[in-house]
Amino acid sequence: MFRFGTPKSKSALRVMMLGCGELGKEVIIALQRLGVEVIGVDRYADAPGMQVAHRFHVINMTDGAALKELVLRERPHLVVPEIEAIATDMLLEIEREKLAEVIPTARATQLTMNREGIRRLAAETLGLPTSPYRFANSLEEMQAAIDTIGYPCFIKPVMSSSGKGQSMVRTPDEVKAAWDYAAAGGRVNQGRVIVEGMINFDYEITQLTVRAVGATGQVETFFCDPIGHIQIKGDYVESWQPMPMSTKAIERSREIAKAVTDNLGGRGIFGVELFIKNDDVWFSEVSPRPHDTGLVTLCTQRQSEFELHARAILGLPVDTHCRQPGASAVIYGGLEEAGIAYEGVTQALQVPESDLRLFGKPESFARRRMGVALANGLDTSEARVRAKASAACVKPVSGQ
Repeated sequence: MFRFGTPKSKSALRVMMLGCGELGKEVIIALQRLGVEVIGVDRYADAPGMQVAHRFHVINMTDGAALKELVLRERPHLVVPEIEAIATDMLLEIEREKLAEVIPTARATQLTMNREGIRRLAAETLGLPTSPYRFANSLEEMQAAIDTIGYPCFIKPVMSSSGKGQSMVRTPDEVKAAWDYAAAGGRVNQGRVIVEGMINFDYEITQLTVRAVGATGQVETFFCDPIGHIQIKGDYVESWQPMPMSTKAIERSREIAKAVTDNLGGRGIFGVELFIKNDDVWFSEVSPRPHDTGLVTLCTQRQSEFELHARAILGLPVDTHCRQPGASAVIYGGLEEAGIAYEGVTQALQVPESDLRLFGKPESFARRRMGVALANGLDTSEARVRAKASAACVKPVSGQ
């Protein structure tokens, strides 16, 4: 599909990564191992992926004109979005004018950036089971939606990520604060929210789904073992693989994931979030890129989700085999400061079968994810204990 060349030469195969957080950093590393030239792009300097890219640019990626100008200047073969805050209308134009191939497709990026687009696709077009929902453009509309759906419910900006702007509303007294929080947390549109009813589920999973070229030469669908995870305020704090599930629940999860990703099309990995109760499964969300809960695959799979994404977008064979049970646990910044340091790294790596990823983010916030501990075990229970023990050893401290 692609000719593989030498970075920084005329033969180079060039990929532009839009977003250079910790997930993008791992994809960049995977691409570079295959001899790909990578151009990192983000809204701030020294993002984790920029530290390993061949070169980088700092732009406002919601500025369509600036984004197109950069694509015209760099002439990448592939444009790979890693975050939601991107001018998706311009991605459609870039794709339409054949300036570059957008991964997985410009339409998929646009639909999944907006909770309204993907929810309507799943529930109304594909007829998949979801939680009850309404959309609202004002506090008054949101209250009317809550009156229909009932308490408790969740309020989320239609455009946000990593739990930003999300809250649970249990009583009428909490409605105004939820509206204000959603408006502050939205990445692009700060005036529209989704009100979601609560589902009485047993647990939630991420079903990593890969659309890649198979042995037939056509794009096929491959699945990783399900990933269990715990979220607090919409942000993941712990994940493990494989998640024990009934055969029927696994089959239904994969049916739903395939229906959504087939519709979105293209190549690459998708993180499909699902709610599970016994054998029943509900669709929640999908990201057309590596998923934060999938960081656990760095220690569980023969090819991590980042390697799978790199290979899939390049038209290469993939292997979703899970080698051994593992878990991940998040390391938060704990303080508000640039250029922090870390103590306890030696102790963290003394935990059996453990590993660390310190992301290198230039600025820390109290609840900013600055790293992750990984661990394997005889089963996921042992791996989770080890991952949390390793993470607890790492202490972010002032770098001054």
